Amino acid sequence: MDLLWDENRPDTCLSLGLDCRTCVQRSASTVATLSPGLSGAAAQQIFTQIFPAPGCAPMAIAFAHSYLEADGATRQSPVLSIVAAA
Repeated sequence: MDLLWDENRPDTCLSLGLDCRTCVQRSASTVATLSPGLSGAAAQQIFTQIFPAPGCAPMAIAFAHSYLEADGATRQSPVLSIVAAA
């Protein structure tokens, strides 16, 4: 990911073989791990800070959705995780 340190444009990501959906989901999961408990609006605001390119803006809602999903999974109690795995 070092190649993208200063590059947050969709065309750059696509040229490197990264699709928006996967990138957004992984980024949202990482943010949920580092900053749990954000609202959907706060997650969208963080998205615009991480991905400031106008071409990335349509993915803000997907980022917020992925964040909330990942945040819910990290907040699930260990007992529920064990029961769900059974």
